[in-house]
Amino acid sequence: MSRLSIRNLSYIYNEGMPFEKRALNNVSLDIEAGEFIALIGHTGSGKSTLVQHLNGLNRPTRGEILYDGVDFKKEGNMPALRQKVGLVFQYPEYQLFEETVAKDIAFGAVNLALPEEEVDARVRRAMERVGLSYDEIAEESPFALSGGQKRRVAIAGILAMEPEVLVLDEPTAGLDPRGSREILSEIHGIYESTGTTIVLVSHSMEEVAQLATRMIVMDHGEIRMDGTPREIFAREDELHAIGLGVPQVRSTMSMLKERGLAVEENCITVDEAYEELKSWWEGRRA
Repeated sequence: MSRLSIRNLSYIYNEGMPFEKRALNNVSLDIEAGEFIALIGHTGSGKSTLVQHLNGLNRPTRGEILYDGVDFKKEGNMPALRQKVGLVFQYPEYQLFEETVAKDIAFGAVNLALPEEEVDARVRRAMERVGLSYDEIAEESPFALSGGQKRRVAIAGILAMEPEVLVLDEPTAGLDPRGSREILSEIHGIYESTGTTIVLVSHSMEEVAQLATRMIVMDHGEIRMDGTPREIFAREDELHAIGLGVPQVRSTMSMLKERGLAVEENCITVDEAYEELKSWWEGRRA
């Protein structure tokens, strides 16, 4: 059974009003346990609207959302869904509010009415998973931290609730390259160490190529493509047609092949391209 099943989901902003807008149109999707899904699309394609349905922040205009077969649109089921599906918004550090890092991370877990010892243990585990030292900053003000550290505190606050599915909406938005790399490394570490199902909204094809096991492309409120990153990036012309691109390294390899090098163009990471070019060079020397 799929962990999350979306069936014929449509969502209309301001339905029945002069400025009515259909954001999602009859979307159906299954998310399996243990997947790392990248959700991409141009601005206004429906990505954020879709993920905000995954933990009940938005309610479907039409259709249903099932978690392990349970319809959480029904009255009374929503709190349980929000414990199972954690959503990290864009710029989550803007939602920090407690006087210390530890208290901010503990907020959600405290609201689950857990024993104090369990809350403390969860805070420590969450901080470790995002690369923050409990001993060094637990009692510091979250507002005294760097931008990247604030982002990790916000993510840790969701992790402390120990969701089964972690949804991240543009988690590197606004960060410098170093901060982006650190956040992505921690997200990949969470996935590798815990097996948490992850849904990542991103505009960066390089991020997607490095992390995702599955890629979903949205366009005008509908799913246009669904497959592995390698399968999707092989459809470069279709991606360009809807305003998207491919990892820069793949474009470079395609250009080299057009210029006569006998290389595989469907490399989607720098490491793959390096190994392909190394093999080509060694073959030429031989």
